[in-house]
Amino acid sequence: MKSIIIIPARYGSTRFLGKPLALLKGEPVIVHVVRAALQAKSADAVCVATDDQRIAETVSSNFANDVVNVVMTGECRTGTDRLAQAVQSLNFDLQNLVVVNVQGDEPFINSHHIESLIDVMQSDESLQMATLATPLPQHLTSDPNVVKVVCAQNGNALYFSRLPIPFARDGETVTRLRHLGVYAYRADWLLQMANLPSTPLEETEKLEQLRALENGVAIRVVTVENVIDIAIDTPEDLQRAEEYLAGKL
Repeated sequence: MKSIIIIPARYGSTRFLGKPLALLKGEPVIVHVVRAALQAKSADAVCVATDDQRIAETVSSNFANDVVNVVMTGECRTGTDRLAQAVQSLNFDLQNLVVVNVQGDEPFINSHHIESLIDVMQSDESLQMATLATPLPQHLTSDPNVVKVVCAQNGNALYFSRLPIPFARDGETVTRLRHLGVYAYRADWLLQMANLPSTPLEETEKLEQLRALENGVAIRVVTVENVIDIAIDTPEDLQRAEEYLAGKL
């Protein structure tokens, strides 16, 4: 069973145009993300899927001596669509491939966390999909921008929501989990998911992973610690990242 990390990197972000090329400690954000992905030793390859030639050239020039594939994608409705386009253009056996999606705005992604997703997918061939979560800090419980997940006893996701779930009627009895947007898929399921129509819960919560649950596909949740919670969504996030690297946070 082979595994590949695909990093979608779109230039036209509405909140931060061109953020993959924004400089963080003198290097483009996308370079930091790719370098972190290359540290995941259980991955067989790393790929950047982008719609912009400038991003493609930046990756190619910075990783000329590494096995980093760059795939140009067209217009994509969702991140899953971009992944699917990239997978179909690569020379892998899709029946025996695990695809890990690492967002192009996550310069502090932990390679060990990526490896944990690959390991769980390779050790249980019945799984079609897996994702990461981490204990939820109390101050983020009611933040709708922070996605929460609740799990069954076997570790599979029961539901994802922007609301604080579960509701603690008589006091806290479980550790609340924050969902982290890193996924692993069987490649054949990824292609199937990209072709499915949006589902009611997906549209309501604006959470694409609910499409899998609504179609009866289990998502294994791997809980991890030591998450550096700085994704580059805005120029303010970039400043926070600079302060973190400078030891000011």
